Amino acid sequence: MITVTNVGLQYGDRKLFDEVNIKFTPGNCYGLIGANGAGKSTFLKILSGEIEPQSGDVHLAPGQRLAVLKQNHFEYEEFEVLTTVIMGHARLYQVMQEKDAIYMKEDFTDEDGIKAAELEGEFAELNGWEAESEAAVLLKGLGIGEDLHNKKLADLTGAEKVKVLLAQALFGEPDVLLLDEPTNHLDLQAIEWLEEFLINFENTVIVVSHDRHFLNKVCTHIADLDFGKIQIYVGNYDFWYESSQLAQKMAQDQNKKKEEKIKELQNFIARFSANASKSKQATSRKKLLDKIELDDIRPSSRKYPYVHFAPEREIGNDLLRVENLSKTIDGEKVLNGISFTMNKDDKIALVGSNEIAKTTLFKILAGELEPDSGSFKWGLTTSQAYFPKDNSAYFENCDLNLVDWLRQYSPQDDSDTFLRGFLGRMLFSGEEVKKKASVLSGGEKVRCMLSKMMLSGANVLLLDEPTNHLDLESITALNNGLISFKGSLIFSSHDHQFNETIANRIIELTDDGLIDKEMSYNEYLALKK
Repeated sequence: MITVTNVGLQYGDRKLFDEVNIKFTPGNCYGLIGANGAGKSTFLKILSGEIEPQSGDVHLAPGQRLAVLKQNHFEYEEFEVLTTVIMGHARLYQVMQEKDAIYMKEDFTDEDGIKAAELEGEFAELNGWEAESEAAVLLKGLGIGEDLHNKKLADLTGAEKVKVLLAQALFGEPDVLLLDEPTNHLDLQAIEWLEEFLINFENTVIVVSHDRHFLNKVCTHIADLDFGKIQIYVGNYDFWYESSQLAQKMAQDQNKKKEEKIKELQNFIARFSANASKSKQATSRKKLLDKIELDDIRPSSRKYPYVHFAPEREIGNDLLRVENLSKTIDGEKVLNGISFTMNKDDKIALVGSNEIAKTTLFKILAGELEPDSGSFKWGLTTSQAYFPKDNSAYFENCDLNLVDWLRQYSPQDDSDTFLRGFLGRMLFSGEEVKKKASVLSGGEKVRCMLSKMMLSGANVLLLDEPTNHLDLESITALNNGLISFKGSLIFSSHDHQFNETIANRIIELTDDGLIDKEMSYNEYLALKK
């Protein structure tokens, strides 16, 4: 158990945490959520002791061990992979070093023998004899093969280093596990393995993630960071989101009889409980959900953007024809004879392990890059709007305020009132619209790009990783906007829920061309297995 008592932290005039009181108990997985900049990562650093709060304290039960997913991917460059994982249990690694140092001594004394015996006893208590095999199992589950186990981290790729550091955090069954964006840079197989590991993990987990599918799979509770306070809610992210929306609806209808509200709540809880799988995590969550009372559900103060793409003209049957497209980038053939036809109402998820290949195809279809060979043709009734993965060219060295920035892309009315309306949908209001475009954060730039796309009235959307840099509220709003979009689209995303709820067709780019399936994302994953 880890207990937070009256914790407060303030930077300048900005109060991040104000008398936070909370207990994280064993057997539960807490998803820490909050808007970008709310202080989620900072709070994890307070829990780990990396940052001292200005008031209050954090108490870990005596004898318990806390493990943290390290963010510095270059900290262990000179260590071997297996050793790096074992270093996640600091005391065990220290015992191993002390023990080895004694046995290496040439003038071995009786005192050394006594000390060695003590260390051997502690080594056995810490499950030291199983350390290497446990580390190997964790690495294998995350996709790090045995051929890499004795290599130095300096010899690994960035993605491989991330997996090793994750294995380090998971090693040795820590009593409290702190994970900040653990699914970043993980492939699908590694994410699925991690989900199962955390579902069966019997101690305390506190995780920050923008992956809603991941939060829904592993979390028994949501810890909502808002206005400097943290409130604990039973259930996963979807349950928190739906319940907060329900609470707002109830609050807006004060005249509704309490009995009717209770019935609505009971139906709501029953629906979520019925969806629980047979996993241990889901079963325990169902028991907790059944105990919720009306007063336990409160409206969220979160503000959600309003994402609505309205095509100016109806799209015809002739959308897009791609024939034998090939492209080489920096000596590597990333597109190899790509051919497909896009149909009306298609919502295509573009998938595959080669990120450059996907981005290259988007750039070619958007007219920003020429193919080496092959051709593509858009239908006469189509109009396209493009969301690039790298949007820096739209904002660098731009001294325009947000209204004037958006005015550049307005095909019709360019009045301030009209443009402010589109910015307001993306939560830019009041004085915020006078910000210079060049000083925006990553998330603010994405919201501006979405305003630009909504303004275009296009009936075909091309979106290359649009969820990058967005908070959960903006991801949810964009997700809902694309579900209700009446046109067609091609998009790429690592967000499982995004892919599953939007796509009706999957195109996977491969070294030899593509795999094209008219099915949902989950059906595609099942087929891949």
